[in-house]
Amino acid sequence: MVPIRDNNPTKITPYVTYGLIAANVLAFIYEASLPPQYLDSFFHLFAVVPRELTASFGGITVNQPVPEWVTLITAQFLHGGLLHLAGNMLFLWIFGNNVEDKLGHVKYLFFYIGCGILATLAQWYFSQTSAVPSLGASGAIAGVMGAYIIRFPQAEVLGIVPLGFFFPTFRVPAYFFLGFWFLQQAFYGVASLEAPTNIGMESGGIAYWAHAGGFLFGAILGPVLGLFREDSEQEKFTGY
Repeated sequence: MVPIRDNNPTKITPYVTYGLIAANVLAFIYEASLPPQYLDSFFHLFAVVPRELTASFGGITVNQPVPEWVTLITAQFLHGGLLHLAGNMLFLWIFGNNVEDKLGHVKYLFFYIGCGILATLAQWYFSQTSAVPSLGASGAIAGVMGAYIIRFPQAEVLGIVPLGFFFPTFRVPAYFFLGFWFLQQAFYGVASLEAPTNIGMESGGIAYWAHAGGFLFGAILGPVLGLFREDSEQEKFTGY
């Protein structure tokens, strides 16, 4: 199921969401300009390498010019391929603007980065000795989706189901679409505990625990930061 848009209008221009999308696209363009041997070094430098993060938490120097804790942020703007980038940015485009609308620009930015950090740490917890770099905006965007589902559960999501040459559309409530997505990530996360060499970050695949963890952290942090705040009286009467 591929979402296209939702029917949930906003009252603001989501500058932060636009800025995050632009930053991710620019970072990917830079990645694409690097020769393969330099790209590998670039990923090991700015993506999260779990065993190096584990060593840094233990006070062991990993001999990297960039402190390992910094990669918890920089890794959020890196992607392993065009489809990886496109999928993440599509979800951010659809669901990010509404969360930004409710949190406000500044709190939304901190919320986004915070969810990304916590999501990466959730994945790290289950892969502490992995040497495979972990990267991508998926964990942060999962946090956005977690906030979205509890604030706008009844919002309608329009999507398509690719079936060969046919692309039937569907309309479902956000709680169904995002809830199914979360259960899928949690299921594969549990499965990866039994087969770490075939599923998840050990094979350079999908970091399911980052997705599931980010989703839960977003659902928790969103309300704390004011996700359910009421519009001001001025906004109610003027429509601004």
